Amino acid sequence: MKIAVVGATGLVGNVMMKVLEEGKYIPLISISEFMPVASEKSAGKEVTFNNRKYKVLTIDEAIKLKPDLALFSAGSDVSFEYAPKFSRIGCMVIDNSSVWRMIQEIPLVVPEVNGHVVTGSQHIIANPNCSTIQLVMAIAPLHRKYGIKRMVISTYQSVTGTGAKAVQQLENERKGVNGSRVYPHPIDLNIFPHGGTFLPSGYTTEEQKLVDETHKIMQAPDIKITATVVRVPVFGGHSESVNLEFEKPFDLDEVNKILSSTKGVVLQDDTDKAVYPMPVYAEGRDEVFVGRVRRDETVENGLNLWIVADNLRKGAATNAVQIASLLVHNEILKA
Repeated sequence: MKIAVVGATGLVGNVMMKVLEEGKYIPLISISEFMPVASEKSAGKEVTFNNRKYKVLTIDEAIKLKPDLALFSAGSDVSFEYAPKFSRIGCMVIDNSSVWRMIQEIPLVVPEVNGHVVTGSQHIIANPNCSTIQLVMAIAPLHRKYGIKRMVISTYQSVTGTGAKAVQQLENERKGVNGSRVYPHPIDLNIFPHGGTFLPSGYTTEEQKLVDETHKIMQAPDIKITATVVRVPVFGGHSESVNLEFEKPFDLDEVNKILSSTKGVVLQDDTDKAVYPMPVYAEGRDEVFVGRVRRDETVENGLNLWIVADNLRKGAATNAVQIASLLVHNEILKA
């Protein structure tokens, strides 16, 4: 396969290359040609992939080389303009931006949850929002068993979700260095309930994504969902406090058994030993970690969960490469 990573110099693009290098989902031997792609400003710079130096290409240069697969993490504007151009040359595109996610005919995929929608009939596949991915990984098997009626979500999202400039802002603040800012407030020793841009409803775009994307991925438009997104000064990943109200009664031991037997989910729940998921330990991992599993005694069939995952890996890069692996497994791509 000829593989292009569009946005190779960004945080997620860099992790995409790392996940590909590891060869866990797509064997390295099957990559006949690798193309790091970025803006014209970055063209000609060198990146290292699999112990070899590659010059960064412009998007137009990459299109001329006709890759079989393009992993996009270059923002909505770039994806909107160029993903169709790649698809028209027969290239399969997996896009990490939000621009294609809610278009009905575009698959929005978390392989462990709805991998069956990857049929090859569309040359563009959308990668969900990082917070949505870890959420549906944990709740989808519970929904299948008990039926989720209502869900209340509060997220605690890493600065890495905003990108390299946000990481730099946090590092500068911790060093007492004046530098450029991407947040409206200091992030060090602070948190603020603001992710994305505010909508007329009073919710933010990040909060609305949790609602809309969960409905689409799980094919469950009737679940009532409300969310609050909070930005916190950590690097390792996103955390979520999730309150579920089920249609059916549940047994707590059975809930734990379902979670611990779900592929890609790790149950970490031993409060006597202070064992529960934390982003500092999720960093660099592909699994979704779930803990603090307990009944909500204030409502019938209520359950609380704490969900943590590395937002750059399973929340973005790993999920995209897993989708690519599905394309290979389904023989839509030849490896």
